[in-house]
Amino acid sequence: MADKTAPSTKVTSSHWGAFEVDVEGNRIVATRPFSQDPHPSRIPDSLPAAVHHRTRVARPSIRRGWLEARERGGRGAQEFVELPWDEALDIAAAEIDRVRHQHGNESIFGGSYGWGSAGRFHHAQSQVHRFLNCIGGYVASFGSYSTGCAQSIMPHVLGVNFLQLLYEHQDGWQTIHDNTETLVMFGGINPKNSQVSMGGITEHETAGWFDRLATRGTRCINIGPQRTDAPEGCEWLPVRPGSDTALMLALAHVLEEEGLVDRTFLASHTVGYERFRPYLLGDTDGVPKTPDWAAPLCGVGADTIRALARRMASTRTLITVAWSLQRAEHGEQPYWMSVVLAAMLGQIGLPGGGVGYGYGAIGGVGKSLLGLRGMTFPQLSNPVEDTIPVARIGDMLRNPGRPYDFNGQRKTYPDIRLVYWAGGNPYHHHQDLNALHEAWQRPETIIVNEPWWTATAKRADIVFPATTPYEREDIGRTNMDDYLFHMPRLIPPVGQARDDYDIFSGLANRCGVGDRFTEGRSADDWIAKLYAEYQDAAADVGIDVPDLDALRERNWIKLPIKAEGPNRTFFAPFREDPDAFRLGTPSGRIEIFSATIDSFGYDDCPGHPVWLPPTEWLGTASTAAPLHLVSPQPGDKLHSQLEAALADVEGARPETLVIHPDDAAPREITTGDLLRVFNARGACRARASVSSDINPGVVALPTGAWFGDPGGNIDPDGNPNVLTLDVGTSRLGQGCSAHSALVQVARLS
Repeated sequence: MADKTAPSTKVTSSHWGAFEVDVEGNRIVATRPFSQDPHPSRIPDSLPAAVHHRTRVARPSIRRGWLEARERGGRGAQEFVELPWDEALDIAAAEIDRVRHQHGNESIFGGSYGWGSAGRFHHAQSQVHRFLNCIGGYVASFGSYSTGCAQSIMPHVLGVNFLQLLYEHQDGWQTIHDNTETLVMFGGINPKNSQVSMGGITEHETAGWFDRLATRGTRCINIGPQRTDAPEGCEWLPVRPGSDTALMLALAHVLEEEGLVDRTFLASHTVGYERFRPYLLGDTDGVPKTPDWAAPLCGVGADTIRALARRMASTRTLITVAWSLQRAEHGEQPYWMSVVLAAMLGQIGLPGGGVGYGYGAIGGVGKSLLGLRGMTFPQLSNPVEDTIPVARIGDMLRNPGRPYDFNGQRKTYPDIRLVYWAGGNPYHHHQDLNALHEAWQRPETIIVNEPWWTATAKRADIVFPATTPYEREDIGRTNMDDYLFHMPRLIPPVGQARDDYDIFSGLANRCGVGDRFTEGRSADDWIAKLYAEYQDAAADVGIDVPDLDALRERNWIKLPIKAEGPNRTFFAPFREDPDAFRLGTPSGRIEIFSATIDSFGYDDCPGHPVWLPPTEWLGTASTAAPLHLVSPQPGDKLHSQLEAALADVEGARPETLVIHPDDAAPREITTGDLLRVFNARGACRARASVSSDINPGVVALPTGAWFGDPGGNIDPDGNPNVLTLDVGTSRLGQGCSAHSALVQVARLS
């Protein structure tokens, strides 16, 4: 008989890609890169320590103040009482029933941001939403912190779902390589960010494509506050954060004044240029949007702007826009204006030309694949129609019953009594965490499924220990990747952790909807059913995939779905015949002026793109807060995942803040110094890195450090969201505005 404790190796998948895993006994002991990955991520290096970390939630736990007296205050500060599973499930189910029967399902908020697992069945967001739909529904959220603003504005402008545009209808890297002469990257394209993707990205290719672009001679221009937002070898055009729309307007002004506009394309494929042009020229407000006007706003010389505009007009130019630009106050404007600028050039729909979004934001953008849908655990329909923009959670909890505007609707924040969160950490994503902490005290009950004692778990009333993806079987598959994985259960559940499916099955039985939730199936049964449906769908399009037992044996396969040759984007047929291939806008054309948006009457998002400076940016800097903070994604993890283990590394925390020498010198800051980063909203510690790769007046502190315990006057590990501004991007998008924040920095004695 084989020794069950002998070392074994398997491949599994994750949001940051596939990797090999060594297991000894009941422990993951090491990871190694996947053999087929040309540029493997190092994120999995810390996974063994994280999976077995002391911060794992060991047993069902209930906050003492809530258990004994249903106290709302004290979340984040009080101790927890561990209970047996059955008792904890009984208590939670009774509370869920009480709330829904006394206050209605409109009083339940179903949190879960996704990203919990690359597996298709054990997808926490699907699990919690299915359970809540089984008991009568919940208040849902619209959009994401990454792209919520763009998801609101772009359908008005281009007539297509923004996520569908991102993942299915943009130029692939091969098309860009073969055709693009000038790649103008607003916000850069950072291979660090492309380490991750929804459902996983197996072959990390972004950095390799930039090597090929350099060999071909494509001119790649990184427009942003950090040189490191694009690979080495790209030109860097430093701009002030929040000023991209001003720069785009100035480029457009050069095109208009020098006769470089493709007026034929504007006439045949767009509407509203005649409404936008007077604003561009200053006829409507007395301010021509010239390079000389834009130069002091964005920090780019007027002659440089003119030269770039001429280059863009004389070459095949692809304008790309990072997600970060719309994660700021008035984030709708640079996204809309980038379309206008591309339309003026007349290259939309040409291979390697026009405009694209999110290249480098996640690994799947730019991958050209044949359509083959993945597997989805059905969430069922939600009887509750109320939704809120995802980045307005704090406002919702603070202001029940308050009216607000969103994308042409006048809505009212619901009165949330119970929050159920699974598969996410709002204390990573949300802004102004001190304000969120106060708002978080208001619901009557907060329930969380979570593997680790994150800031969210510490601020819950009932915490159920959930398994990680390495403690359960699943299938790894996404529409944005050409690999299919069997994700084996590598180790038994740590402590008393249970799968989300088991947790919700237990709650569903107690709430009288067990049969509806499970349909009589175990987790193994569901995996077999979903996989069989996927196998049939693949066969319908002529793709043979092995049966489930064969996939278990093989562990992974590469699917023959990579598109050969140049891809045709969504806009290629539209370019050829805009009448036959009308866009989904009211006019069927690209809307430079939107009568729909204009009818909303929003002064913070009028009927065509305009320059609207943020409330907080270098144009409003003061001695109290003179520096503009940007908070990029971390390079060592996905969001805040694996942070428990990373924080144990000597010298790794607090997080590193990048600051320019001109800003460091008067503050007597040198690399390695401990810093206090602060403004009126809060303060955090950071460790200095003095570098000329960032614009003067700008500092960068990555997200992902766990938010500290309340009661102190400084966040210990460097979470930038204690500093960020929590206002909507505008009344149209109501997106996340994290990149609109001013701070001060000082050495810690």
